[in-house]
Amino acid sequence: MAPQTRPTGYTTAQIALHWLIAALVIFQLILGEDIVPAYRAFRRGTEATAAELSAANLHVYVGLAVLALAVLRFAIRMRHGVPPAPPGESAWQRRIAGAAHLVLYGVIFGMPVTGALAWFAGISSMGEIHELAKPLIIVTVALHAAGALWQHFVAKTDVLLRMLRPEPRRGA
Repeated sequence: MAPQTRPTGYTTAQIALHWLIAALVIFQLILGEDIVPAYRAFRRGTEATAAELSAANLHVYVGLAVLALAVLRFAIRMRHGVPPAPPGESAWQRRIAGAAHLVLYGVIFGMPVTGALAWFAGISSMGEIHELAKPLIIVTVALHAAGALWQHFVAKTDVLLRMLRPEPRRGA
């Protein structure tokens, strides 16, 4: 249940989950191709080498961790809420930020789900979607980071700082 009043910042848990998910997503993007040889062997019905299987397992387990952490982060978001847009932000800027967050959550949930369906259920179309979505997550993450930097250095808002410093505890 969302709180009655909007928080002024993010909780320590929200911030930690944001940066942990970000690090794991970047890790997946850098090392994600390591799953390809094992996945191809799996699709052909042949055996993958131990090294290929280890690399694939790492990719799969990190992807499942991203999904679990994203679910936890979303649950905290629903319970705690999020800070309002910066004062003076225009309606079009709020719409862009909202759309960007919607796409970001979509790919953060969608990538692990499609990957898991491809790997565990053998649904090759999910593997294709997973692969085709890679540029989308790269662009979305880059735009998200650029937007945060623009807010900090150009618009001079506290948007970036809110994701670095936790909100003071209520009643403290």
